[in-house]
Amino acid sequence: MKSQANPKKILFVCLGNICRSPLAEGIAQTYLEKKGIAWEADSAGTSGWHEGEPPCENAIKIAKMHGIEIAHQHSRPVNEADKDIRTRIVALDRKNLADLKAQGFSNVHLLGDFGGFGGEDVPDPYYFPGFEGFEKVYSMIETCVHDFIEKVENGSL
Repeated sequence: MKSQANPKKILFVCLGNICRSPLAEGIAQTYLEKKGIAWEADSAGTSGWHEGEPPCENAIKIAKMHGIEIAHQHSRPVNEADKDIRTRIVALDRKNLADLKAQGFSNVHLLGDFGGFGGEDVPDPYYFPGFEGFEKVYSMIETCVHDFIEKVENGSL
């Protein structure tokens, strides 16, 4: 799908782009390919703190446990090109949603508005003890991403 000229894109955004949004990108890209949907998944952060770094070790580990490879991704901050009208922007929490809107991004959604989570923020997995947070966050992201993609595809978004 990345070879398609000017593809439609779903951009997942968290703060540092090293755990939550790379997981969302990997989950979404895998699901898009499985469903034969010609969209591209990408991810970025509202900060540039980790620019150029791969996803964190635990994000890579939980993704791999689910058959998804994200180790090739590298953190980047959002930029002006991400404002393309063909891009759906999905924030992982309300703080990043507000930051994106303050930077002039439109067509921005909160991931927790999908999958039956009632607008919850996808929590930062580092606030949980050990690896448990990554397991919980992966499950939530997977459910929300699948629901979001289905809503985009059936035209309800």
